[in-house]
Amino acid sequence: MNTTFSCVGCGKCCKDHHVPLTLSEARMLAADGGQVIVLVEAFLGNGLGLPEHQREHAERRSAPVCSGESAAHVAITFAAYNVGPCRNLDEDNLCRIYERRPLVCRIYPMEINPHIPLNIAVKECPPESWETGPELIVGGSLVDQALVDLIQRSRQADRDEIPVKDAICALLGIRTTALKGDGFTAYLPDMAEFVGIVDDLAGQTLPEWSSEWAFHVSGDDIAGQLHAAGAQVTTDTPANYAFISLRAA
Repeated sequence: MNTTFSCVGCGKCCKDHHVPLTLSEARMLAADGGQVIVLVEAFLGNGLGLPEHQREHAERRSAPVCSGESAAHVAITFAAYNVGPCRNLDEDNLCRIYERRPLVCRIYPMEINPHIPLNIAVKECPPESWETGPELIVGGSLVDQALVDLIQRSRQADRDEIPVKDAICALLGIRTTALKGDGFTAYLPDMAEFVGIVDDLAGQTLPEWSSEWAFHVSGDDIAGQLHAAGAQVTTDTPANYAFISLRAA
């Protein structure tokens, strides 16, 4: 079945969504007075926390680290912290920075993760968005080449920027992750400190930093699996921190 799409300007996708950002987009948001949220998830080297068919993509966008006696892979996302309307959305549901809006906003309603198919049922766009407009998917394939290129550009940035994101997290004292599929750890760093670290690292050889991470999990059963694999589990709750469980999602 083919899919058509035309944005009707309802603004729903611009409300209550933490929008993933490239490093330069995160720096721009912070400089503009916005707040970046850091979301972290990881899986173990033995595959715990990750379906086998997703492993190649997940490894390409994550940093190899350690947790206790276990090897792990940590994926770090910098996102625009949006509770309520995006700060760039005006009273007419128009984007104030449309010409320089983030890649993810340009790609919507398509997904970045190749293992997540477009599902109209979970999108907030009204029905009329899918009733008219240019063809988006034909025969199961995305037909807009410009959109294909944007998706590839976003995925490549995700892969290229993981070492510097890991270094930024280390300098911010972020070393607690969730297990992929169980949840996310979320941090709201001070933006002045964040910008200073990003600027200090720009164009520089990355400093040495600790690759040791600990896991925050939703329950004793998950903790037991991690302990059995030799990974470190913590219950510490740093400042400006939250554990977001996916169990109830």
